Amino acid sequence: MAKKRMSPPNIEKAKDFKGTLKKLIKYIGTYKIGMIIVFLVAISSTIFSIAGPKILGNATQELYTGLIAKISGTGGINFEAIATILLFLLGLYILSAFFSYVETWVMSSISKKTTYRLRKEISEKIKKLPMRYFDSKTTGETLSVITNDIDTLQQSLNQSATEFVTSIVTVIGIFIMMCTINISLAILTALVLPIASIFVMFIMKHSQKYFQSQQEYLASVDGEIEEMLGGHTVVKAFNAEEKLLDDFQKQNQKLYESGWKSQFFSGMMFPIMNFIGNLNYAIIAIVGAYYCAKGRINVGNIQSFIQYSKNFTQPIAQLAQVMNQIQSMIASAERIFDFLDEKEEEDNGTLPVPLDKIKGNIEFKHVRFGYNPDKIIIKDFNAKVKSGQKIAIVGPTGAGKTTMIKLLMRFYTVREGEILIDGHNINEFKRSDLRNIFGMVLQDTWLFNGTIMENLRYGKLDATDDEVIDAAKMAHVHHFIQTLPDAYNMILNEETNNVSGGQKQLLTIARAILADPKVMILDEATSNVDTRTEVLIQQAMDELMKGRTSFIIAHRLSTIKNADLILVMKEGDIVEIGNHEELMNQNGFYADLYNSQFEEIE
Repeated sequence: MAKKRMSPPNIEKAKDFKGTLKKLIKYIGTYKIGMIIVFLVAISSTIFSIAGPKILGNATQELYTGLIAKISGTGGINFEAIATILLFLLGLYILSAFFSYVETWVMSSISKKTTYRLRKEISEKIKKLPMRYFDSKTTGETLSVITNDIDTLQQSLNQSATEFVTSIVTVIGIFIMMCTINISLAILTALVLPIASIFVMFIMKHSQKYFQSQQEYLASVDGEIEEMLGGHTVVKAFNAEEKLLDDFQKQNQKLYESGWKSQFFSGMMFPIMNFIGNLNYAIIAIVGAYYCAKGRINVGNIQSFIQYSKNFTQPIAQLAQVMNQIQSMIASAERIFDFLDEKEEEDNGTLPVPLDKIKGNIEFKHVRFGYNPDKIIIKDFNAKVKSGQKIAIVGPTGAGKTTMIKLLMRFYTVREGEILIDGHNINEFKRSDLRNIFGMVLQDTWLFNGTIMENLRYGKLDATDDEVIDAAKMAHVHHFIQTLPDAYNMILNEETNNVSGGQKQLLTIARAILADPKVMILDEATSNVDTRTEVLIQQAMDELMKGRTSFIIAHRLSTIKNADLILVMKEGDIVEIGNHEELMNQNGFYADLYNSQFEEIE
C-alpha cells in the first residue's frame, strides 16, 4: 500500500453543511453514471490491492513448505506453483493499477466539467447581477469566488470523493482479511484504531489553527507586496522604503512562525502513525511467532498479517485529512452557491418602441430614492429636459448628482416617482434597450488589455476602421495615437499605464463618440486632462451634442458655463434652475459655489 502524504488545508466550516452538501450532490448528479463508475472502480482497485498480501503469503508459505521438505529430504520447492501464484498476483496488481487509472481519469474529468460549468454559470450570473451587488461587495470577494473557491472545490472534489471511499474500503477490507487469517490477532490489531484516532485528532486540532494563521498572514504579506509594487512611485518620493520593509519583515516573520508550526504538527502525523504501526508490528510478530510455534498459524499467514497490520493505520490518517478537505470543499461550495443564488436584476420591460425613434426628451417627476431605505438621498427631484438640451448637474459632494444618473440608466430603481423618456416610464423599457440610448464617460477611466483600435471599437463592435478614426479625430486624440508606436495597433498593457491619465480619458471619450448615443452622460469627464486639452474636448463635445440630450456632472463650474440648463442640487433636492448667467444674477447657492472656486487663498 503506497503512502500518500497530504498537507492539511486551511480548514473552514460551512454555515449550512447538510444543505450545501445536498446542493453539491444534486449538482454533480448530472454526472451520476460517471460517479457510479468512479466508486465501483475505486472499490475494485482497493479490493484487488488488499488481496495482494494474502496471495503473497500463500507464495511465501509454498516456499517455506518446500524449503522444509528439501531440508528434511521429503521433497523440494514447487517453483511452478510459486510462479503460478506470483503471476496471478501480478495480474491482480495490474488490474488494480488499471482501475486506479480509470478512477483518476473519470473523476478528474467530472471535477473539470463541474468547475467549467460553475465558471460558465458564474460568468453568466455576473451579467445579470444588479449594480447594488457590486456596490456592496469588493472586487476581491467576487474574484475569490471565481478563482479560489472554484479551485478549492475542484481539487477537493477530485481527491476527497475517491479517497474517502478507498480509505473506508481499505480499513474494512484489511480487517476482514486479517479476520480470515486469525481473529484474535485481528482484534489485537484493531485496538490500534482508538489510539491512532486520538493522536490524529490531537494533531489536527493543533495544526488547524496554525494553518488558518498562515493563510491570514499570507494574505497580509501579499497585501504588503501589492502596496509596494502599486505605489512604488509614492514610496520612493517619500523615502518610505525602510518603513515598508520593516512592516513587511514583521508580517513575514509571523508568516514564518505560523508556517513552520503548521508544517511541524502536520509533519508529525505520519511519523506517529508509523510508530504506532511499527509498535503494532512488533506485537503481532511476537504473538504471531508464539501462535506459529503452537501450530495455530503458518509462516505465510504471519507474513500476510504483518503486512496488513502495517497498512492498517494509514487509512485512518487519510480519513482525517479527507474530512478536513470535505469541510473546506463544502465551505467553498456554499460561497459559490450563495453567489449563484444572488437576486438578479429584474427586466420586465416590454415597451416595443424602436430606439431610432427615441428623441431624448427626459422628465423626472417627484423622484425619491435612497440606497438604504432609512437614509433617503434624493428627496423630491423634479426636472424636465428637452431633446437636444445640454444639462449640467452641479452641487457639493453627496448632493445626489451621480445617483440621479444611476437612476436614469436603471442601475437602481426609483422608490417613489418616475423617470420618463419621450413620455414612457423607463421601467417599461428592457434594460438593454434603455442603456443603448445612453453613452457614458466617467471620471474613472476603464480600458482593457488590447490594442487601441479594439478599445475604441468597444463602443460599437461593428464599426469600421474609418469610423473609429473619425471618432478619434472628433475627440482630438487622433494625432496623439499617430505618434505612438504601432499607432492604433499599439497594445495597452494590463494596467493601461503606458498612456497618461489624460490620454486615457480622451480615448474613453472617443469610444463614447463612436457609440453615437441618443443621450450623452459625462461624469467629471474632463477632470483628468490639462487645460489646453480640455478646451479641445469642449469644442468636440459641443459639436457632438448638437441634436442630442446630454447630462454633464461637473465640479469645475467653469466647464459648464455654456450649458442650456444647470440643475443645482443640494441634499437631494434641486434648489436652483437656470443657465449660468441667470444663476449668477440670482446671487444664490450656485453663485457661492462658482465664486468659491476662484477666491484667492490668503
